[in-house]
Amino acid sequence: MRIENHTYFFAIVLIFVLLSSMFYSCRKDDFTTDSGAKLSFSTDTLLFDTVFTTMSSTTKRIKVYNRNSDNLIISDIRLQNGANSQFRINVDGLSGNQHSNVEIRSGDSIYIFLEVTIDPNSLLSPFVVEEQLLFSTNGNNQKVHLMAWGQNAHYFTPKKYVNGLPPYSCLDGDCSGSLPPVTANWINDKPYVIVGYLVIDSLDKLVIDAGVKVHLHNNSGLWVYKDGNLVVNGTPSDPVTFQGTRLEYTYQDISGQWDRIWINEGSADNVINHAIIKNAFIGIQAEPLPFNPTAPTSTNKLRLNGCEITNSAAVNLLATNYQITDTNSLITQAGQSSIFLRGGGNYKFYHTTIANFWDQGTRDASAVFLQNYYQDVNGNVQVRDIDSAVFVNTIIEGNNEIEFDTDVLAPGVINFKIDYSIVRSTKSLTGPNYVGIIQNPSIAVFNNYLLNDYRLWVSSPAVNAGKNAGVTIDILGNSRTLPYDLGAYEN
Repeated sequence: MRIENHTYFFAIVLIFVLLSSMFYSCRKDDFTTDSGAKLSFSTDTLLFDTVFTTMSSTTKRIKVYNRNSDNLIISDIRLQNGANSQFRINVDGLSGNQHSNVEIRSGDSIYIFLEVTIDPNSLLSPFVVEEQLLFSTNGNNQKVHLMAWGQNAHYFTPKKYVNGLPPYSCLDGDCSGSLPPVTANWINDKPYVIVGYLVIDSLDKLVIDAGVKVHLHNNSGLWVYKDGNLVVNGTPSDPVTFQGTRLEYTYQDISGQWDRIWINEGSADNVINHAIIKNAFIGIQAEPLPFNPTAPTSTNKLRLNGCEITNSAAVNLLATNYQITDTNSLITQAGQSSIFLRGGGNYKFYHTTIANFWDQGTRDASAVFLQNYYQDVNGNVQVRDIDSAVFVNTIIEGNNEIEFDTDVLAPGVINFKIDYSIVRSTKSLTGPNYVGIIQNPSIAVFNNYLLNDYRLWVSSPAVNAGKNAGVTIDILGNSRTLPYDLGAYEN
């Protein structure tokens, strides 16, 4: 063999050895066994905000880093309580409460996703559930502390599934037509959680005490069915709250978390005193059943006093051919109208603050919108003139050019009057429908609407601009003095 051929042969062997060395360097034996090689974590304590017992939490995550110069194998990732843990983990897409031989290359990382479902107990106040997420790498043990606040509650979950209706439960517990009418009193001990719709059936009555917190799950609602009755007894210092079931701080201003409070004509007046109704799709929808354009307006009223209805994805207060009297309420942010009245009815608003500075998207509708027609369940347009809509000592403000508007289907009419009120509008507000109007004030009306502070600014044009409408206290229970201020707050 010539020397050139020997040289060529040894070059081939050398290349093979180098390639083999590179291949084997990428196999398992390049993972360090040094017990001093530690993991790093995006947090050492993962906290879940208050979670209702039996209901799954939001999903949270931690990131696990290998900041070492060598590759690592995590021999064990597990929850301390194993199968009995109230927490659940998912490691890089794989579920289970224990995982073995998880590889992390040098400079790389993995995600671990966590949820918790807390078991109920007898405690009334929120309580803490704790757990350790354990990691073992080359005999080196590390941990991330897990904490969750649990809250027991009264639960209402669906019992009935009927085509064309949302899943629902009933106040009597069984939705049985053979049971006599019930009167339920919700006391302020634990929150009340509604999943699906809770129906206050015919001749049933629900009384809600001051301070009660009602939480409605996604797409859930409270339905006051025909001849049912709702009485909410909140106070200025201890209001009743209706909101979603997500209690994390980041969800406090997310609209559309639940569906609505739906009220039909009652066996007596439905009364809501000092309630906070927030983050719904529609705050309150009031309308008689069945829908009949020739029927007289509902004989019973919905009476609102000192309520705050805010941050609804669509409408805060929607009414069809109903009777509503409101005093001292705040009806604010909504994705469309704050108040939408249609197809008949008698409405009175005294010292109501209506302010729609919606900033979560485009809003086409005015803050207050009135129309003399509606669509029935078959999609047909039905005309029913609004008998009366009166706004006295009110504030109608917002970030649109026109915040009070009407839509009249001829030859019908809308009988309305705005009396001693502030109105934001580029339309002409003259004639018998408008008395004592302050149109488009050039100075601030509220302390700070960006912070949802609708108390009156010290130099607000609403101060001392009202008439005597017989409302002698404001939303906070403070006495009003003549000349009265406009809106829900007396300055």
